[in-house]
Amino acid sequence: MIKAAPMRALLLLGPLLVFLGLFFVWPLVTVIAQSVSDPSVSRVLNRTAAAIDGWDGTGVPSAEVQAAFRADVVANTDDMAMGDVTRRLNATKSGFRSLMGKTVSAVKEDPDIDLARIDDRWTDTAYWQAIQDNASPYTDAFLLAALDLERDKSGNIAAMPEGTSANATILLRTLWTAGVVTFCCLVIGLPYAMIAASVQGWKRSVLLGAVLLPLWTSLLVRTAAWMIILQDNGIINQALMGLGVISQPLALIYNRFGVVLAMTHVLLPFMVLPIYSVLLTVPGNLMNAAASLGAHPVRAFLRVLLPLSFRGVVSGTLLVFMAAIGYYITPALLGGASDQMLSSVIAFYATGSANWSMAAALGLILLVLTLILYAVYNRLSRDPVEAR
Repeated sequence: MIKAAPMRALLLLGPLLVFLGLFFVWPLVTVIAQSVSDPSVSRVLNRTAAAIDGWDGTGVPSAEVQAAFRADVVANTDDMAMGDVTRRLNATKSGFRSLMGKTVSAVKEDPDIDLARIDDRWTDTAYWQAIQDNASPYTDAFLLAALDLERDKSGNIAAMPEGTSANATILLRTLWTAGVVTFCCLVIGLPYAMIAASVQGWKRSVLLGAVLLPLWTSLLVRTAAWMIILQDNGIINQALMGLGVISQPLALIYNRFGVVLAMTHVLLPFMVLPIYSVLLTVPGNLMNAAASLGAHPVRAFLRVLLPLSFRGVVSGTLLVFMAAIGYYITPALLGGASDQMLSSVIAFYATGSANWSMAAALGLILLVLTLILYAVYNRLSRDPVEAR
């Protein structure tokens, strides 16, 4: 009977474990594998990949390697797959696009033709080295490219030439925007949470209802509402022009201001609620006690209330920052070309250029950042009594 209990518990947890495996573990494993996967060359030139593995990288590979290459070209019937091979090799060594086009046609007509007769470039070690470098189905090229890095001819990690990639710049922009949004949420959320915790009855209900309202509305609807409010003939510009404050509409949309404002509105509850929950545990007479001992209200706040609410501040800050670095819809709709965040680049690689490996590499960077922040959040939000 005792042995059957764990089995029943496992059966009860079975659906949950299957759900977590299918919708959380498997997608994460797929993203990680895709970010270091590049099977385009090894899948089409499988014989060549096996034969060239033992080549020492000097001179020209042996006749067996060249024969394996010709056999792979003849055996391939998928022009799209060969196109992927050509693009991958051309990214490593310029000139492969024209070379492969000429070689495929010639080898299809004469499978035993000498490659050097087709083009003198087949006597160049650099072209065979490019095939050997891309023969493995696994690579760190995408992870390096996500940080604007690459491997030079000697195999060392080096920065990409200026203007080649802007992934690192967009990553820094994403972190900066998330930091600004987090700061704005903290400046607004901390006093708001203090007020909500200090009142009672219907006043507290109204304050909490106001901050929770964004969570009850679709993110797309909230973003569309801000587009209407911030446009040139929107409520804000019309009101300011009607009061005579401005003579022409302000640029409030399609820039960083609109992105930060809308994201702050959406993420404010994630700052207010953790701080509010901590402030509820703080005795209400501490500030009065500090004042009775002669402390100025500002000094009492800095020395008494703020340290006691620190856990809530840290939790809210990390929650907002973790959510902000992965935002997509709001920056895409309210931001300009120079305001797009890393999630927009991931969407472009996934849907625009079908470069799933690059999209997975950028997604993995966001995942690592989120896990690090979550570890910090979990550490700082732990109850000091339980930590002992």
